[in-house]
Amino acid sequence: MQTPSFNELLDAGVHFGHLKRKWDPHMAPYIFMEKNGIHIIDLEKTIAKLEESAKAIKQIAKSGRKILFVATKKQAKDIVAERIKTINMPYVTERWPGGMLTNFPTIRKAVKKMAAIDKMATDGTFDHMSKREKLQVTRQRAKLEKNLGSIADMVRQPAALFVVDIMKEDIAVKEAHRLNITVFGMVDTNSDPREVDFPIPANDDAAKSITIIIDYIVAAVQEGLNERKMEKEKEAENKAKKAAEAKAKKEAAEAKAKEEAAAKKKANAEKEANEVKDEPKDTKSEVKADEKPKEPVKKVARKRKTPAKEK
Repeated sequence: MQTPSFNELLDAGVHFGHLKRKWDPHMAPYIFMEKNGIHIIDLEKTIAKLEESAKAIKQIAKSGRKILFVATKKQAKDIVAERIKTINMPYVTERWPGGMLTNFPTIRKAVKKMAAIDKMATDGTFDHMSKREKLQVTRQRAKLEKNLGSIADMVRQPAALFVVDIMKEDIAVKEAHRLNITVFGMVDTNSDPREVDFPIPANDDAAKSITIIIDYIVAAVQEGLNERKMEKEKEAENKAKKAAEAKAKKEAAEAKAKEEAAAKKKANAEKEANEVKDEPKDTKSEVKADEKPKEPVKKVARKRKTPAKEK
């Protein structure tokens, strides 16, 4: 991400401001001089503010939050739409719908309605509708697509707002302030830089000036997204590495436990064998081979005396 040089900004006409009579006194610190009734913007301060804004917007993109780009003026809408599509960020290039930020749930309902119409076209509901009803629904879908198609993927309020002309998009800036949303903006000599958190003093009417500023901001956002992607990949790699290490450690612990159990079992078996070997023999139960067994003593039955018969 290379910062535009002084000569590049000069060639793009970033230094041209508005007529002296249209100036805002709060832009005095950013005005270099007045020539032929036109204020000239100090490009050194433009470069400083541009780098500051790019650094802040890069951190927002790196955190994974959305940045809403607003440019409804004729010179800027095509440039912004073409560039912002490449970084997949929401943008508004048609009329700013009042309450887009402060009444966000209602805007989301309109976006869901657009999705419901798309579903009707695919599930065969259109086949049961009359020609007039189809035409009405199709026109409604086209209108919603024109106004809200670019913010269809924005499911929650954005973290920041980038505005090309803060005078023309004053409603968007006021809504962002009400919700404490960070505002980045290109401010010309007829604008009040206090209205935005990160002012970029530049010509907001020339197409070349808008292009060079938007290109640099888009490059900063893209760099933030790339860093986020790399961090996620690194985190996933570290997670997988830790899981592999934990698995290897668990397997090693199980193998060690098995070895210890086998060794313990073997030690117990050896101990039992030694105990059996060292046990004293029972001499009483042994019978000598040369000794004859004693013969059993025969019992003599005694005769029972019968009593004499009485005479």
